[in-house]
Amino acid sequence: MVDSTSAVGEQPPSQAVQRPIGLFEAFLFWLKLGFISFGGPAGQISIMHQELVERRRWISEKRFLHALNYCMLLPGPEAQQLATYIGWLMHRSWGGVIAGALFVLPSLFILIGLSWVYIAFGEVPVVAGIFYGIKPAVTAIVVHAAHRIGSRALKNGWLWAMAAASFVAIFALDVPFPLIVLVAGIIGYVGGRVAPDKFVIGGGHGAARNSYGPALIDDDTPTPEHARFRVGHLLRLVLIGAVLWTLPMGLLTLTFGWVGTLTQMGWFFTKAALLTFGGAYAVLPYVYQGAVGHYGWLSPTQMIDGLALGETTPGPLIMVVAFVGFVGGYVHPMFGEQSPFLAGAVAASLVTWFTFLPSFLFILAGGPLVESTHNEMKFTAPLTGITAAVVGVILNLAMFFGYHVLWPKGFSGAFDWPSALIAIAAAVALFRFRRGVIQVLFSCALAGVAVHVLRG
Repeated sequence: MVDSTSAVGEQPPSQAVQRPIGLFEAFLFWLKLGFISFGGPAGQISIMHQELVERRRWISEKRFLHALNYCMLLPGPEAQQLATYIGWLMHRSWGGVIAGALFVLPSLFILIGLSWVYIAFGEVPVVAGIFYGIKPAVTAIVVHAAHRIGSRALKNGWLWAMAAASFVAIFALDVPFPLIVLVAGIIGYVGGRVAPDKFVIGGGHGAARNSYGPALIDDDTPTPEHARFRVGHLLRLVLIGAVLWTLPMGLLTLTFGWVGTLTQMGWFFTKAALLTFGGAYAVLPYVYQGAVGHYGWLSPTQMIDGLALGETTPGPLIMVVAFVGFVGGYVHPMFGEQSPFLAGAVAASLVTWFTFLPSFLFILAGGPLVESTHNEMKFTAPLTGITAAVVGVILNLAMFFGYHVLWPKGFSGAFDWPSALIAIAAAVALFRFRRGVIQVLFSCALAGVAVHVLRG
């Protein structure tokens, strides 16, 4: 196997797979990946492709893309699901659990620490200045996300019309996000049969075109025994998944009641996990509607700050839910007024559990069905419709953020010109100069501190 520190192509590809990869060796790689997986799903998938397909040769590009196409069809973070899939394919169910968990756990621990700093020291001038600068940057980042997804997904008038309709539905009519997703999926399903040429864009990543030499799991490598579909195995996984969801939910209900904060967090984020089509930005409006508007676990400003923290940490962006859980638990401590940190940490951990449990089940239960054919996935029309609708939803989220950043005291208050200038600068950096999110957030944080000092 190619040494992890060697450059691409330093050794002949045939030397990359001299022996099977042990579970501990894979564990070390997945742990490393959990700490370096910055850059959102595109960046995370790129890192895995470079490491697993090009350098280490653990899996061929065709098998890698086949797994990715399946993950793109699922609700949930596709990069984390892809890591779970490859880990499962290599080392059975425990391999998948280890790969998927290590993709998430570093981010969870980092976010718990950052969330505590945010709550405990958010009023300190330097910290306040940092968050003053990153709020307008987050607004520009969300606009950029809408543009990026829209330019890739809206290829014809039908999809543009769906995006516009979803924006009107959530912005003007306050239609719940789950209903928008459901209707968009139905339209995509029907449209894929009535006008298939209009709904063939989403989901697929195309066929493999490159070859990097033989791989441990190659194009023609037989499906391992544990990855073959068996009805008994599927039923056993479904039962285990039901227990893993019902047991903690039942204990929370018995301890805190159905209306308790932790119980409602578990129920709410279970629903959110099943609606994360099109990436984390797609489900953020639903999280906002529930966590901010309905439950009041955090404020609109805190939601913006949480998204900024999520952008600056490794792991999937949907990990922003850990921030939501921590703040909600910290502000509404359920273990007494003397233990707000414990309440926040427990809430963040439970929210993460309920958010990611479905992703593991989708991979471990659905993987054998995917492995039964290595042809390109075809059933992408519903995903195309949902992705089109998501563009309008994300644009609404950008307007929501922009309102709270530029008019922090409402339209009756003063327009915040420094925030507007920072937002414009961030947008120019993203759109014109194609700077990374981390660079933009860091620069805007410095600008926010400068504004805070000048005002101070």
